[in-house]
Amino acid sequence: MIRTTLAHLHIAALSHAGLSGKNNEDRYAVSSFQLGKDDPRPAIFAVVADGIGGHRAGEVAAELAVNYISTHVAESNARKPIKIMENAIHDASQAIASHSAGKAEEQGMGATCACVWIIENRLYIGYVGDSRVYLLRGKFIQQVTIDHTWVQEAYEKGIISAEQMRDHPNVHVIRRHLGGLRLPEVDFRLRIDNNETDEESLNNQGFHLQPGDTILICTDGLTDLVWDDEIQQIIRSKRDLKAAAEALVALANERGGHDNISVVLLAMPRVEETLPRKGLFDWLSGG
Repeated sequence: MIRTTLAHLHIAALSHAGLSGKNNEDRYAVSSFQLGKDDPRPAIFAVVADGIGGHRAGEVAAELAVNYISTHVAESNARKPIKIMENAIHDASQAIASHSAGKAEEQGMGATCACVWIIENRLYIGYVGDSRVYLLRGKFIQQVTIDHTWVQEAYEKGIISAEQMRDHPNVHVIRRHLGGLRLPEVDFRLRIDNNETDEESLNNQGFHLQPGDTILICTDGLTDLVWDDEIQQIIRSKRDLKAAAEALVALANERGGHDNISVVLLAMPRVEETLPRKGLFDWLSGG
């Protein structure tokens, strides 16, 4: 792919350390491309990572995750998005594991990741951990990722109810992450309907986005404190994505801000819109 400075979607991103006094261990990156010299089709790739580990190790792990994944995807030909994302995430996981093995203070560090790749109007995702991707269409919001957490597994097995999930003591126990001794299983289920089978969710890769659709990628610092319906209302009520991102972060902080909060918003232009021709800083990143 070839990097470009003009994006074919509206984009806003924001990361905040929260109010707990901890370092910001979230990282994100957004880049725009055209697929090739002879293929002018546009693409956007975005990744959000939430670091795990003390003594700043989480920051290092999240930074490695974002850099390795973004670079691997940028250097690809985009022909097989799922396989490319899987290899990119595995490369990042190995890099984190190798890095932590050489430093005692960084042993055991890791990261979650949530990746979104939009090629023209087709949506592809890959993820590990509990950072989430949402699709907003009109008045509806759908979490298209499935958390890799203890509470999610317990809910699926009927051990706890949906109401018990949010405040359960194990709510932050994650089952998959980057940086372990074994390569993580990357999840490619793209859940458009909560009643779908796993196979149906996998077959949703390449989902056609419509004008006005918005994608949110975020860390659990947001979703621990702000409900899905509130997220939808905020995004749809604000004048633009930048204002929406600021409002989401502000509400999480108003409710305690106990963790880092990161949001990336990507919106398909509406039919009547013409995107302003302003440059996107290549490798838009934050932490």
